[in-house]
Amino acid sequence: MDEAGAKAWLRDELDVSRETSERLEAYVALLLAEAKSQNLIAHSTFDSVWSRHIVDSAQLLSFADTSGPSRRWLDIGTGPGLPGLVLAILGCQVTLVESRGRRVTLLYEAAEALDLQANIRIEGKRLETVETVRHDIVTARAFAPMAKTFDLAARFLGKDGMWILPRGKSVEEELAAARDSWQGDFQTVQSVTNSEAFIVVARNVRRRK
Repeated sequence: MDEAGAKAWLRDELDVSRETSERLEAYVALLLAEAKSQNLIAHSTFDSVWSRHIVDSAQLLSFADTSGPSRRWLDIGTGPGLPGLVLAILGCQVTLVESRGRRVTLLYEAAEALDLQANIRIEGKRLETVETVRHDIVTARAFAPMAKTFDLAARFLGKDGMWILPRGKSVEEELAAARDSWQGDFQTVQSVTNSEAFIVVARNVRRRK
């Protein structure tokens, strides 16, 4: 998927409005500007930021259960807001958890610049110290192996909650390791942006007895 194809995907698949497109453009500008002074995204992806980061984040909406009330997302280890800020721009209610100070500062600056204060809550601390508040969906793009992610974040999901987790080509190995301690309904779907990337959608995840 090239950059033109990525923007077309957002328009065709998610029916992104002009206003939302402009916010995404503004976010990309902020991301690229800040990435010159801190390691937010790989330099090799600067020229493919729309496909590698924006669509890669936005596609997670395709797996969310939208039949119920507005869904509350928890994005752990969000870094510069991937995928959380992208989801907030697209209208989701998102809690962003990030412990690194400069990245937390960027999140606050982006929230103000993009007028997203009503859509996001920023927790600038380690996940272990975040108060337990129930969410509908937990996501994590580059946080920890799946088993550890379940260990640390299961307390934030109710019994009907779901996990939507972007993973790399080692997804099956991660799932196998997670299944040693956790059971549930797991579905693996290939990413629309990369043939070696996948999305794990999991429900009814619980610790094995």
